[in-house]
Amino acid sequence: MTGPPRRGRRPGAPDTRAAILAAARARFAEHGFASTSVRSIAADAGVDPALVHHYFGTKDDLFVAALELPVDPRERLAGVIAEGPDGAGERMLRVFLSVWDDPDLRLPLLGLARSVLDPSGQRLLRDGFVPAVLHPVGVALGIDRPEVRMPLVASQVIGLILTRYLLEVEPIASMPADDVVAVYGPTIQRYLTGPLPSA
Repeated sequence: MTGPPRRGRRPGAPDTRAAILAAARARFAEHGFASTSVRSIAADAGVDPALVHHYFGTKDDLFVAALELPVDPRERLAGVIAEGPDGAGERMLRVFLSVWDDPDLRLPLLGLARSVLDPSGQRLLRDGFVPAVLHPVGVALGIDRPEVRMPLVASQVIGLILTRYLLEVEPIASMPADDVVAVYGPTIQRYLTGPLPSA
């Protein structure tokens, strides 16, 4: 004898997580981070929005998962935030270099960097990574006008990544990490805490 039919949310199938990620990547790439809702991703994946939160937590967490980064940049940057804005430029740069100079991480990161040249990848970076990952770092550091400063930081870091790791432009490509920090760190610090043009 069978019992009454089960009610409530259907259990997630083994491929539910993958379906949510695929829907999230497509949505974020097409509509950007701000214009994408968890509800719309859930609808595209054919699941209840609560299941999205169950698997991924917040929309920010889902975005980072959709990028398929080998590390969570928010975790790596936590130490930068903890020590405050003074010297944050150098510390932030050392975090990025430590990740990119790790041979076990570089290959998947290079794939991500190449995707930036694709229109959908550009949108993920511009409308997702900067507001969902970098902007909160500026807010947590307590700097003024993070909506201006963090895109400036992104311009420097992304340019460095492209020239050092993707295009391998010399002498930047073979420059020791300490030298890279000495050259680029003060510029990033100026973006974080230096004077800005009047709003």
